[in-house]
Amino acid sequence: MSDLRAELTEILDEAEWEWLIPHVQRDAVVLVAPELNLVDVGVAIASDHIPSVEQWINEQLITKPTTVQVGEWNVDRSKRFHTLIVQPYVLVQEMVNPKMSI
Repeated sequence: MSDLRAELTEILDEAEWEWLIPHVQRDAVVLVAPELNLVDVGVAIASDHIPSVEQWINEQLITKPTTVQVGEWNVDRSKRFHTLIVQPYVLVQEMVNPKMSI
C-alpha cells in the first residue's frame, strides 16, 4: 500500500481547466472536496476500498462536476486544479488561491 501511496504522490500535479475539458467530455473527471486528501482518495479508488469510496459519494465529498460548475470553469479556462490520474479517472480538486506565476 505504501508503494501505491508513494507512486500516486509522485504523479500528483496541477492542471488548467482547459486541459481537463477532454476528460470531462468523456465523463472521467471526479471532483474531490477540499477537505479530503487527494492522494488518500486516489489510494482508496486504486485499491478498491469500497467502504471509503461509498461513504465519500454518499456525503457528496466526491462527485462528478455539475453543469453549473463546468459552466463557471469555462468562463475562466486558466483556472487551476490539483490533479491525480487513477485510471480511468482524473481526480481533481479546485485550487482555492493558486500562486501567481511570475
